[in-house]
Amino acid sequence: MLENEPIISLKNADIYQRDFLVLNSIDVSLKAGEFAYLIGKTGSGKSSLLKVLYGDLPLQNGEGEVAGFDLGSLTTRKIPHLRRKLGIVFQDFQLLTDRNIEQNLKFVLKATGWKDKIAINNRIDEVLEMVGMTTKKHKMPHEISGGEQQRIAIARALLNHPELILADEPTGNLDPATSVEIMNLIRQISEEKNMAVLMATHDYALIKKFPAKTLRCENGKVIESDSKTLFVGQEH
Repeated sequence: MLENEPIISLKNADIYQRDFLVLNSIDVSLKAGEFAYLIGKTGSGKSSLLKVLYGDLPLQNGEGEVAGFDLGSLTTRKIPHLRRKLGIVFQDFQLLTDRNIEQNLKFVLKATGWKDKIAINNRIDEVLEMVGMTTKKHKMPHEISGGEQQRIAIARALLNHPELILADEPTGNLDPATSVEIMNLIRQISEEKNMAVLMATHDYALIKKFPAKTLRCENGKVIESDSKTLFVGQEH
């Protein structure tokens, strides 16, 4: 990516879920190292927008580019190459329950073309250290807490040195204190690695605690604002 070139760029884009138009004529951009929230009511188009960004739904109208890939001409063959430049974090962790943490991470590296055993082991150790989970390498997912599982999911998202993290409700299944820990971790990694993050969330307490650029899905549009302005007039 060239300096100052956006990691995400959508221009006059329409987002469809099957044949239903959920968002229309949207303009969105996110630069390297920039953090943004994606908010809106259930059914407002947040998940559909994320799916377009990681190639799970096609971009049918308008222009779109993510990490140097043109979404309009994205073929099935190119989707894995796009996803190697992305880290995706889900609400429900999506760890493989039949293998331990190290095997979960090894599975992803092998699936994305890593062959060298030493390089694989080193990278696993690096990402586990980044999320503070080096001692949990041989645990099974059910043996660790929800917050720890989400840390592992973040480590998994970091394996291929992504330029962008897409996080879909990453604190949705966590208690408030653990949510703050995970949020601190995501923000810290974003800043240290100059990695863009787009995070869908319903958690307004987190948004209030960690202000950032906000993209709000509402009435088929995406409205950009600073999260500080969301709470103007709400203080008592």
